[in-house]
Amino acid sequence: MKEDFFTYQAQTTPHPLAMEISHADGCYIYDTNQKKYLDFVAGVSACSLGHKHPRVVNAIKDQLDQYLHVMVYGEYVQKSAVELTKLLATHLPNPLEKTYLTNSGTEAIEGAMKLAKRFTGRSELIAAKHAYHGNTQGAMSVMGFEERKSAFRPLLPDVHFIEFNNEADLEKITTKTAGVVLETIQGGAGFIVPKNDYLKKVKQRCSAVGALLILDEIQPGFGRTGTLFGFQNYDVVPDIVVMGKGMGGGMPVGAFTASAEMMDSLYDQPKLGHITTFGGHPVIAAASLATLQEITESNLMAQTLEKEALFRALLQHEYIEEIRGKGLMLSLIMKSGDIANQVILESLEKGLILFWLLFEPKAVRITPPLTISEAEIREGCEIIMKVLRKIKD
Repeated sequence: MKEDFFTYQAQTTPHPLAMEISHADGCYIYDTNQKKYLDFVAGVSACSLGHKHPRVVNAIKDQLDQYLHVMVYGEYVQKSAVELTKLLATHLPNPLEKTYLTNSGTEAIEGAMKLAKRFTGRSELIAAKHAYHGNTQGAMSVMGFEERKSAFRPLLPDVHFIEFNNEADLEKITTKTAGVVLETIQGGAGFIVPKNDYLKKVKQRCSAVGALLILDEIQPGFGRTGTLFGFQNYDVVPDIVVMGKGMGGGMPVGAFTASAEMMDSLYDQPKLGHITTFGGHPVIAAASLATLQEITESNLMAQTLEKEALFRALLQHEYIEEIRGKGLMLSLIMKSGDIANQVILESLEKGLILFWLLFEPKAVRITPPLTISEAEIREGCEIIMKVLRKIKD
């Protein structure tokens, strides 16, 4: 199987981990040799409720018994999609009330950028240095890391960059700006959180010049930071919020939400201003609805902050310079990239899944399922500490 993997399936890096998966359950993944791995990554923040959560699986099975794809997005009334968007509206602050469902986070970013241009009549987009919003060409245009996108130019014109948390740069947001696209917490850069009311100040500047604030919640969203969306920690309401990853309980999905007035600008002049065949797919919507129900009806969000505190207490070592992030969106900043690589690879050998971040070589990703238990946190942290002790010796 591994030989066929390398022969027939396109690769994303020269050295994928290439672990052969047998099955997964809860917070564990099993390989074909039946070795058990504790998952501290959750499919890169995607499996909010762990693997094969009963509520999600049952919702998928129920929908499978009714119908699969029946029509392109937006033409037929399909119960799971309608209920999902309605429930989202009840948990989002005004005026965020109307949601467009897509197949992925990067597609949602594309839609949000189009919406900002359409609604404002402007063309300029502003994003942050070291930002990551996806890998389609529009989303790549607002990626603030030239090394990753230089091979694919030309990309979208009229895109400019500011430094995250740098208030002096806000003057670059002007009456020419359609939208400012920011991650609520910068992911690829190392899980950098906003400071000193930074997001509020960005929103104030946007409001003053008639630009729209687009917040990318693809990673922080769906309970990972102690609130349903990360921006709810920072007393700010974006004009457009983008979501994905943890929204689907392990299924591929994305969405962007705005006011009804704003979103309605996409359906006319021109008609079909944004279209998708499989967005809002009934099976995916059913899984997403079950995920949202479980997160909002349980105490998982409150527990997220308690679990963060436990991680921070257990992961104390001289090689860990800093623990960045919030809730269960954490990164260990090691003394060097070599130490980070050793921790990730040697932990895997010992049965713990960790991962890298895109742009910060010293970072070790810790984004486990929200359902992870205290005992599982202790189990995984002890593996990390054993590896660090071995490296030091």
